[in-house]
Amino acid sequence: MSFRLAAVQPRAHTGAEEARNVDDALRWMDRAHAAQADLVLFPEGYPGPTNPDNDFEALGRLSAKAAELRLHVVAGAIEPADAHRHHVVLHLIDDRGVVAPPYRRTTPTGPYIYRDIDAWGFDYAASSHEPAVFDTRLGPIGLLVCSEVYVPELARSLALKGAETILFPAGGAINELLPTWRTMVWARAIENLVHTAAVQNLYAADEEGVGIVAAPEQVLAQSGDEGMLIADLDRDRLSFLRSRDERIEFPKPYRTIPGVLRWRRPELYHELGRPEPNQENR
Repeated sequence: MSFRLAAVQPRAHTGAEEARNVDDALRWMDRAHAAQADLVLFPEGYPGPTNPDNDFEALGRLSAKAAELRLHVVAGAIEPADAHRHHVVLHLIDDRGVVAPPYRRTTPTGPYIYRDIDAWGFDYAASSHEPAVFDTRLGPIGLLVCSEVYVPELARSLALKGAETILFPAGGAINELLPTWRTMVWARAIENLVHTAAVQNLYAADEEGVGIVAAPEQVLAQSGDEGMLIADLDRDRLSFLRSRDERIEFPKPYRTIPGVLRWRRPELYHELGRPEPNQENR
């Protein structure tokens, strides 16, 4: 079984114009439907709101459109955590328009960079809830936010919970980090035998985006431009890679080492569960 992902990398509106992102998102969903997509991935905080100065309806409109077009959708926003701080959230909407419980960013513990960029301008609060896997008609999907791709334990925990697709919608302003960022997106696919994808908001006129969709054996689509990346994600191939063990055979019937989820030896790295002494969390 395969399904088609439409990973959208939009020109995002900010400030008083941020609400325009909702109308744009609905148009992107129409385009994804025309491309016969099953799942639409939007960036972190898109269509929003992602600035506490703004208050507009997005989720209900996306949900109605998802039901109309029979699309799964991943969309972003923020929500209040307390009187002064906000959670960064991702919403998974299924093809009936049902909105799953949100994933709230967990890592780092904070404070973090969201106050640094005018488009966001809020104080971040980390969630203490474990990342969850969402069961869908397209298979089990895990969600992580932006630079959480740099934390291999998060993606591995989702893979061990059954995730076949792990999505990393990003915010923006990645710039000089793009080469390592794209490497991490593909690395998470290779080491966990999952499909991965990342896109970002394009804020600056000359900004290059992270846009990438990866399978364990290859990068399926990549672009730094505004637009929509289309890729077919082959769940049967994942099943093959997860069920096989490596052998010395020629030609090799795979382009990455299969079966690596069975290579775990947690008794050798129990230190991973301990905090570093005097660790200063950002």
